[in-house]
Amino acid sequence: MMLDRTKAPVIQDAIDFDVKLKPYEGFQLDNGTPVYTINAGAEEVVMLEMVFFAGNWYEDKNIVAATTNHLLKNGTKNKTAFEINDFFEFYGAFLSRSCFNETATITLHCLNKHLAILLPVVTELITDAIFPESELAIYKQNQKQRLEVNLKKCDFVANRLIDEYIFGFDHPYGKYTSAKDFDQLEQSDLIEFYEQYYTHGKCLIFVAGKLPAELSTMLNKELGTLPFNHNDKIIKNIPQVRAVQKKYRITNDIDSVQAAIRIGRPFPNRHHADFPKMGVLNNLFGGFFGSRLMSNIREDKGYTYGIHSYIQNHIHDTALLVSTEAGRDVAEATITEVYKEMALLRDEIIDAEELDLVRNYMIGSLLGDLDGPFQIIARWKNYILNNLDDSYFYNSLEIVRTVTAEELQELAQKYLQPEDFYELLVI
Repeated sequence: MMLDRTKAPVIQDAIDFDVKLKPYEGFQLDNGTPVYTINAGAEEVVMLEMVFFAGNWYEDKNIVAATTNHLLKNGTKNKTAFEINDFFEFYGAFLSRSCFNETATITLHCLNKHLAILLPVVTELITDAIFPESELAIYKQNQKQRLEVNLKKCDFVANRLIDEYIFGFDHPYGKYTSAKDFDQLEQSDLIEFYEQYYTHGKCLIFVAGKLPAELSTMLNKELGTLPFNHNDKIIKNIPQVRAVQKKYRITNDIDSVQAAIRIGRPFPNRHHADFPKMGVLNNLFGGFFGSRLMSNIREDKGYTYGIHSYIQNHIHDTALLVSTEAGRDVAEATITEVYKEMALLRDEIIDAEELDLVRNYMIGSLLGDLDGPFQIIARWKNYILNNLDDSYFYNSLEIVRTVTAEELQELAQKYLQPEDFYELLVI
């Protein structure tokens, strides 16, 4: 039957789609390490991500976690940094690493036929990294130069300070680096952290893509004998010490024509009953291009190129933030407009058309976020690290579809009170 191109296809709202989260398949290696897999996709590629509980939450000395993670690739007992990079490049693979507040990752992207060849070198990074003094010296010099440049930028300074105000400088979410931290960093700090939180640390493995049939055997051979989960150090519950003062005006560059604005408040994590509903309210407030903050402050007033609100992606208590850069001459007016939009959400019922727009945007974005095995495993990883399961996914989806304007107004009255927010302007 020929397609009749004179007739437009039927448009279906995203909220009417039957959205499903593909389940993962799981197993354990011989050493008890859990493995979570998504076998999907049309291309002969695979992603393997090892997640270690080795973020800055676990360090006793500032920047040790991030530096250890960065220098994992910079030399082992048998290979130089150049040889390691050359090896992965030869096979068209990409090995990256990242450090976050609670976790740190080693991520491999490669053709699935090369996974067995590449895994032994990945294992070598976990068991035999040596953190050469020469590599550490280069890293410290580069990071200090980068820090010096970044400290001249108002947005960089604002990002550091707003977290300090909300969580406290001694809290992992609130601390930041200085040149002195790099000067005090020693090779022995990295080796000690590495042995405790990588070689003997707690590890979870996530694999996605078109998986080799012998995946479990392959992983057991290379990773199943490693001494993971032998770290018995007790991690303390680190208290938050919030700033007493709520409003700050800081001059970082007297000649700057740009100002960075951060407005934020503490917020509970995903386990709180209000979290899914707050996701809807946040999107309406400032979470996407059609939000109220964008419509008012960018489209109507022209104060900024972009403004957005978001809930920080933390495992423990988190924060709700509004972030933007605006002209120095309109910065105070921008702040005023942010509070005006909060007041409107507290005082007036959201109309049905606007709420439907946000519902469709959120579910449409979710469909994009689940487009492919790498995206699906990323969502599962987020749930697993936050001790959640698929019921959270489907409950959140149902809330997006059914939350009422009255419920959102109640949330605004609860969480969008100006006196609860820290307010920072850096020029």
